[in-house]
Order: sequence, then structure tokens, then C-alpha cells
Amino acid sequence: MVRFMRLPFTLLILATLVTPITFAQTTERTPSAPERGNQGDGPYKRLILRGGILISGEGAPPVGPVDIVIEQDRIKQVSIVGYPDVPVLPASRPQAAPGDQEMDISGMYILPGFIDMHGHIGGSANGIPAEYVFKLWLAHGITTVREPGSFNGLAWTLKHVKAAAANTIVAPRIVPYVGFGQGLAQPVFNPDQARKWVKDIKKAGAAGIKFFGATPSIMAAALDEAEKQNLGSMMHHAQLNVMRTNVVDSARMGLGSMEHWYGLPEALFDGQTVQNYPTNYNYQNEQDRFAAAGELWAQAAKPGSDKWIAVRDELIKLDFTINPTLTIYEASRDASAQRNAEWHQEYTLPTLTRFFTPNRYAHGSYWFDWTTEHEVRWRENYRLWMQFLQDFKNHGGRITTGSDAGYIYKIYGFGFIQELELLREAGFNALEVIQAATLNGAIALGLDEDIGSIVPGKKADMFIVAENPLANFKVLYGTGHYRLNDKNEAERTKGVRYTIKDGIIYDAQQLLQDVRNLVQQAKTAELAPSN
Repeated sequence: MVRFMRLPFTLLILATLVTPITFAQTTERTPSAPERGNQGDGPYKRLILRGGILISGEGAPPVGPVDIVIEQDRIKQVSIVGYPDVPVLPASRPQAAPGDQEMDISGMYILPGFIDMHGHIGGSANGIPAEYVFKLWLAHGITTVREPGSFNGLAWTLKHVKAAAANTIVAPRIVPYVGFGQGLAQPVFNPDQARKWVKDIKKAGAAGIKFFGATPSIMAAALDEAEKQNLGSMMHHAQLNVMRTNVVDSARMGLGSMEHWYGLPEALFDGQTVQNYPTNYNYQNEQDRFAAAGELWAQAAKPGSDKWIAVRDELIKLDFTINPTLTIYEASRDASAQRNAEWHQEYTLPTLTRFFTPNRYAHGSYWFDWTTEHEVRWRENYRLWMQFLQDFKNHGGRITTGSDAGYIYKIYGFGFIQELELLREAGFNALEVIQAATLNGAIALGLDEDIGSIVPGKKADMFIVAENPLANFKVLYGTGHYRLNDKNEAERTKGVRYTIKDGIIYDAQQLLQDVRNLVQQAKTAELAPSN
């Protein structure tokens, strides 16, 4: 989700230009992450995780106890070593050479690192430290993030991409996409300019392009060149451009994935060609924009209709990926619940709190007069949206997970776990949710040979949680799951215990403490008297 208020008006009309900066510049809106220091242990010559219960990410049911052997940053061996509820026989275990590092994780669950397919490093309010974002991601088991737009500047983003790859900072793997036209002083006016820009960002180090819309000829040229340059593509089908390029139109041109859901109901229109906007609608009025968006699915073809089936099947045939980010609009159907989420007190920076406060100048802070009627319409919007996602998945379509945190009361990491819960609500079973959050994202990024599931030969990207997440995704929140124990005492679980990225073990609880410290320091600084 991009703050159009921060961009030139030409982008809103032509959707071909973002903030005019060169590839060598940085905006410094988001402070850089500090060096890794002494955080994270490893990688080790040989690390063995002993006795855990494996959820592979490929749709297979849990199995355990297993021992997982990791050498440097790669999974070397995954071995079933016994049966539940009885001691493991030593002879069944992989034998470790002297000096190996071992972790006893008996009874704990091991999952592949999550992939957030829509994660801005900052991306909303000014001054959000990269350290804050990265540590919240890792603390929630997220080991790979697709950065959709690199709006802090491509050079700034690439600096963090390289540091994360070298593990000199505490951060997930970052896959940098660039907003279409970024770095240009003037909009892209013709296909030749589009092709040149695509070649230039490839040379600069980008992994893909994020579109908001353009004329069909420019879109077609840019996507054709992106395929030649082996660049990925994603698109937010912005309402100012969707009437000429909906999801089916862009998928036919070669677009790899859609973000959110804009453009999909429009492709399903049957009996109209343009959304029924109120006559007093103004796109720059954020409440107008989001109130009308909540009525889009009600205007689309009905579930199971010929139009619905035709759109569904064509997108599947085109090997198209839907990255719905259900979480980012959740406040639209229950603003109070998201505004008062239990993690805000300890984990939300003051600058984000201010950004979330209703404000006609801020994108996504649209609660000017949000009513019961708005929320009821949005709940129906979700019902139909979720029905399409479930149907698309059931017929072989690829769904991935993304959070778009930093907007609309959503906090990094926490918002991603909410996305898992929403997919479960949509009808996905728990293993399908995990598959969407891991292997599906890796396939969409073309990285499934290296990440996305726990199998020998892949990168050692995984996380460990004490409780069974398939039974309750709430155990993955940094705030844990609130429950009553057998002593009749209220307690919280601890969330993710360890996140392993490239074979390096991070204590997720320490990362959360670091974030709490950052938030407290920011609050203290704001209370300090100015000189």
C-alpha cells in the first residue's frame, strides 16, 4: 500500500512515476539497521536440532520426533528418530562429530521460515528504524520478505539486501522490487522508455517491479522486458487505472502476481464496466476511497457464475499468483478491534501511533466518520473475497501471504500472523495456510530450490515454537496466546522461541525485548523537555 499523497500527482493519473530519486540516492526516511554485533549464533559447521516435530511446508502432516542436521547454512539431513511419547533410541539418531552444536527441542514444532510477500521496510510514517522492522519480522518467524517498491530508495534498499545476505545485520532475506518509473524525473511516455527503465533497474540490482497501472502499451512493453530480464512483477491495480487494466488484462500481459484485491472484482463485472461510485466520490478523500472499496465485491459476478468460473480458470491457467493481504483492510470491518490490539502498548512506535490516528493528509488513516454501516458492508466484502480465494486455491491457484504492515493499525510481524488467521477463516485448513506462507511464496519468487520448505539441500531457514500452531495460530504472536493454566492462573505463551536464518540462530524472545526497548526509548525521548 503506497501513500499516494507523498507522490507527484502525475503518478495518480499516469501511474508511471514515483518519487523522483536516482538509484544512487537514499531518502533517509527510515534509519538504517545497525550491524549485527554479537546477536545470532552460528552458522555452525554442524548443527543438530534434536527431537522436534516437523511441519515441512509442503502440505505433509506433522511428523516427529525428528533430528535435523544443518551444515553451515544448508539442511543436510532430516531424520525421523522415533515415536511420540516414548524415549528416542540413541541408535536411531544421526551421530554428531565432536564439537557439533546441538539443541534439544523435544516436543517443539519446527516450521519453514515464513515469507512475507508484501513487506515495506518502514513505508509509512517517517523515522521508523529498520532495526525495529527487521527484528519484529524475525521474531515472528519471517525469514524472507519481498520489499514491494523500495520507496526508501533503491540504493538504500540494496544496501540492506546485501547486508542481510551477508548476515552483517539482523534481518530477513530481502527481495527488492522497485516501483515502476522510480528514479526518473519524468513519467514513462512510451514503450521504448519503459523497456530502457526495466533494463536499468535490472543492472542496478532490482529483483522485480511493482506496478500501479499504466497505459496498456507501456504495461505490455515493461512486462515483456521484465520477462526477458528475469525480473518478477507485482501490481496494485489502483482505482485510477483499473478501468483500462484489470487483473485479467495484466495477467494476460505476463504480470506475475496481484496485490490486495483491487482489479479482481472489476475483472468479474458482468452487467457493468465501471464501479458504481457515489456521485460525490473523490479518490483523494481517504474515507470515500475505502468506503467505496468495501462495496466492490458486491458488484462482481456471483460465486459459481459463468463469469466467476471463467476468470478463476484463466488466472490459474496463466500460473498467476494472488497475494491478498487480507490483514491490511481488517480494521475496515472492525476498526475498534485493530485500533486497540493488545500489542500496540509495547510494540507500536509513537510515530506509527500518530500515523494511524485519523488524518485527512495520511494514506490509510481514513476514520473520519467510520460507522456500523461501513463495517457491515466490509464484512460482506470479506465474505465474497474469501470465497474467491478459497475457490481459486481449491482449483489449483496459488495464494501467498503478505502483510503490508505500517498502515491501518498493522504492526510488522503481528500483522503477518493475523494474515494466517484470516486465511484460516477463509476456509483454508491449517496446513494449507502454512503452505501459502512458505512454499507458495518461494515458488512465486522463483526461490523454491533454496527456501520455502524443510528438506535436505535447502537453506536452513526455519523457526521453532513450543506449542502447536496448527491447532492455534495465536501461539505465533509476539505477545503469545492468553489462556488459563492448570493452576487456574491466567498466563501467556511466549510465541516463537527461535528463528534460524541461513543457519544462524536468533533468540526470538530477545529480539522482542529489543523492540520493546526501542519503543520505550522513543516514548521517553518524546516526553523529554526540548532545549
